[in-house]
Amino acid sequence: MAYKPFDLTGKVALVTGGNGGIGFGMVEALAQSGADVVIWGRTPRRTPTRKTS
Repeated sequence: MAYKPFDLTGKVALVTGGNGGIGFGMVEALAQSGADVVIWGRTPRRTPTRKTS
């Protein structure tokens, strides 16, 4: 069971530095909480391009 303290369904989150480390952990947590997540990173090849509906 995932820890889900907030329901972020319908919200958009922008995560800078989201292509590694703590930033990517934030991306995963926000997505699990229902947010649509935009990942912004300096290195495009390291930035995940996952899309879910």
